[in-house]
Amino acid sequence: MANLGFIGLGVMGGNMVERLLSKGHTVIGFNRTPSKAQWLVKKGMKLAGSPREVAETADVTFAMVTNSAALKSIAEGPDGILAGLSAGKYFVDISTVSPEVSRELAEQVRSRGADMVDSPVSGSVITLQQGNLSVMVGGRPETFERLKPLLLDIGPKVTHVGSNGLALVMKIATNLSLAVQMLAFSEGVLLAEKSGIRREVAVDVLTGSAIASPMIKYRGPFVLEQPEEAWFDVNMMQKDMLLALELGRTLDVPLPTTAVTNEFLTAARGMNWAKLDFAVVFDVLARMSGVATGVTQ
Repeated sequence: MANLGFIGLGVMGGNMVERLLSKGHTVIGFNRTPSKAQWLVKKGMKLAGSPREVAETADVTFAMVTNSAALKSIAEGPDGILAGLSAGKYFVDISTVSPEVSRELAEQVRSRGADMVDSPVSGSVITLQQGNLSVMVGGRPETFERLKPLLLDIGPKVTHVGSNGLALVMKIATNLSLAVQMLAFSEGVLLAEKSGIRREVAVDVLTGSAIASPMIKYRGPFVLEQPEEAWFDVNMMQKDMLLALELGRTLDVPLPTTAVTNEFLTAARGMNWAKLDFAVVFDVLARMSGVATGVTQ
């Protein structure tokens, strides 16, 4: 069993820690709002006072934060991860951030004798709880082999995709499709509904049809009712879409459906739906179609 650290104990990060604890690992964690981590303390996690304390205590430190700025804030400074790393330690960043920012941080980690991989995941809270999460890894092959057993405790499919930053590229390439699929699904539901088919029936048929990806199967019903707590809110999804568009411009890859879908996320923010699950693009399109939706906030 391993001596682990985890920084960022939100919905996904917290559930990952719960899973690691269930596998018998010891975990010390840090969260910007300590009160939100008390449920994990009750399960055996030790709560640290800073990212530095986590990195000093753990042999392998994981982090899952919202964006590139948040990653820099927990990594740098006297209380940051870098200050707590030393030779032989490992840093595994699960956050979805700019590949370039991640590569720069990896160099700083290595200058301290430690090593780092970017290791974003594909899946939802439900996927994680069911033990079906997919893990992508970018970094040195020997570091990947060292960390693979720990990553398999998070999800059953762990793939080394190449050098540092490339797992993030793969994650961005994956996530842009989530929102695009959701918008296409919404178009189908609304076309059926305005033709006289009940929304519930349209959702049932489409989520059981050939177009139903795993994401559509578990998120499609959100057009009927949003979850009590967003699995992946509009702001988080738009952050990933903007990363994709930036990468597309850098690599000269046109991303037309990504660009259009991103505008629907902007519209959702304009309607004060930024904190709702990104499936709310359905409600944006429904409003444009003159169809009533269940979202009132």
